[in-house]
Amino acid sequence: MLRSSALTLAALLSPALIAAAPADPYLWLEDIEGPRAIAQVERWNADTDRLLRADPAFERDRARARAILDDESQIALPDQVLGDRVMNLWRDAKNPRGLWRSTDLASYLAGKPVWKTVIDVDALGKAEGKSWVWHEADCLAPDYTRCLISLSPGGTDADVVREFDLATGRFVSGGFTVPEAKSDVAWVDKDTLLVATDYGAGSLTASGYPRIVKRWQRGTPLASATIVKEGAVGDMTLAPRVEQDGDRRWTFLNRALSFYTAELWLEGEGGRLVRTPVPESAELRAVIGGRMIVFLNDPLGDIPAGSLVAWPLADVAAGKAGAPETVLEPTARAVIEDVRATDHILWVKQLDDVSGALLALTRDPATGAWTRRAVPLADKATVHLVGAADKRDMIFASVEGMLTPPSLMAAGPEGPARTVQQLAPRFDASRFTVEQRFAISKDGTRIPYFLARKKGVAGPVPALIHAYGGFRAAQTPTYLTTEPYRAGPLGLFWVEDGNAYVLANIRGGGEYGPAWHAAALREKRQNAFDDLTAVAEDLMKTGVSEKGRIAISGRSNGGVLVGAAMTQRPDLYGAVIAGSPLEDMKRYSHLSAGASWIDEYGDPDKPQDWAFMAGWSPYQNVRKGVKYPPAFFYLSTKDDRVHPGHARKMAAKLKDYGNPVYYHEYREGGHSVGADHAEDAVRAALLHAFLRREIGGETK
Repeated sequence: MLRSSALTLAALLSPALIAAAPADPYLWLEDIEGPRAIAQVERWNADTDRLLRADPAFERDRARARAILDDESQIALPDQVLGDRVMNLWRDAKNPRGLWRSTDLASYLAGKPVWKTVIDVDALGKAEGKSWVWHEADCLAPDYTRCLISLSPGGTDADVVREFDLATGRFVSGGFTVPEAKSDVAWVDKDTLLVATDYGAGSLTASGYPRIVKRWQRGTPLASATIVKEGAVGDMTLAPRVEQDGDRRWTFLNRALSFYTAELWLEGEGGRLVRTPVPESAELRAVIGGRMIVFLNDPLGDIPAGSLVAWPLADVAAGKAGAPETVLEPTARAVIEDVRATDHILWVKQLDDVSGALLALTRDPATGAWTRRAVPLADKATVHLVGAADKRDMIFASVEGMLTPPSLMAAGPEGPARTVQQLAPRFDASRFTVEQRFAISKDGTRIPYFLARKKGVAGPVPALIHAYGGFRAAQTPTYLTTEPYRAGPLGLFWVEDGNAYVLANIRGGGEYGPAWHAAALREKRQNAFDDLTAVAEDLMKTGVSEKGRIAISGRSNGGVLVGAAMTQRPDLYGAVIAGSPLEDMKRYSHLSAGASWIDEYGDPDKPQDWAFMAGWSPYQNVRKGVKYPPAFFYLSTKDDRVHPGHARKMAAKLKDYGNPVYYHEYREGGHSVGADHAEDAVRAALLHAFLRREIGGETK
């Protein structure tokens, strides 16, 4: 990854990049912090600001978005439940980077928490002269007095890990500290860590992630830590994982061979590593009652893909693992998405035609049979499992819909779920409608989508479609103040204008299990683009919108989606929004973390893969003489996952070929773009002004 602006560009570039230079006149824009590239970014930013901030509604939108994002009536989600203590990261106008705070579980469940600030991230950053962005805290069970706090400088994926004492409320002097890197760190016990990090030359994979896990004892320098296991340079990463199971801790090492394949190893007696029987394409989801719960992405014998299976860990550790027992199988429309374990209950969140449902599973120790109990939450809603109180066998779930404000619900071993907190509406939902529809893609597949509109709207109106279509990530409808993802309340603003907002559930995601994802992998990627086209054409066929007045939006992998869509069907779309996007698929595997995604897209360095990728790689398919819809690129300079060169080069090429481009590159924030709500609010207002300017007026 390119960092230094003091070096010349030639010194920064790899041999492969230099060899490609004659064919790519925009290669210099890959120099992330280079003076020439940054000067160009600042000019583009200024041009966009000059146009869009002049919109009469910009400041109103920005202020309203900021008020919604900073609203103190937001739900304080239980980010962690540490015994009888609930932890939460709270962000508002006064605390943009957040307060990490705690309250007791009883008052939290009663809806009357008394919060105590543990770490003020803004104050810490000011005191230490760092632009700290919170990543996570890992607190050692069962007493939870010591935590590993991960903080990122500016919001990058790389972070610093520091030991914190919850009892004293201070970082531990002379305690464990892992320097800035893309690290994975796990507690073995109070005096021992497993650390995967950047140990210097040769210690990282080609994807830029750790390939060596070491055991680090308290009171010794990290340099003296002993190697536990090494992976290969061609792997994606090697990471430790420790699971608490009642009073026992189980230690695993996950050697990710690629994005979708891994070897799972279990540490047995005396530190001996045992290869588990988990198939390389399967995923460890939880540990409960001495069993590891595994999700199958491919069939295993007669057990279908998308099922949960279990193996006894004692047998695995002894090298005696037999056939797995089946825990739960999917149906044609109800698939397993998320799994959490408390001491005695396995909680499973399903997607039933893209709507969330919750099951509680328990195992009869006498018969080995798993029984299930449905826990009703809400109809046609998005459900996320957000925390668990292990000893009480309680799960917390957030529940929301496009017109239903978020609520926090708690479910226990018996009885119905109860509402812990329900947010007041941010808008009058009675003015709008939301319906689920289905479009028919090119190959006949039914593609679901959610459509939100103002009641009584007649005739074709401008429409905004947001989609993703990759990495098994299902897109489920959230409250309109948070749609689309990372765009603040843009969805609400848009439907209030009398327009249509659409969330499309195209293939490549996990809406219908592993097969839905596999249908858009590698050489099948065109299916995702065809699905998006099908949704747009269905909007036209049903009179919702019309050609040239449909905007498409996508982030990250969604940038490939909307980039391919605009180059394949420039006649169909009237505007394009691409956030932190992938665009140059010929070079992506050589930029930032791109090498880790070859299983998803293909390897452009292999002629047989580039043969199918070349047909849809957005950057390579921009042609002179073609009129493309106006495009808005937003991203972060600090993004160390998707290289900012993708958006920069795509923007430059489109502009040089005479096409309108809007551009907003924020200097902090990482792949999530916004380091705080102020930036999120600005982005929402800019995007709203862009859409109004390009497709929100009279028919063009």
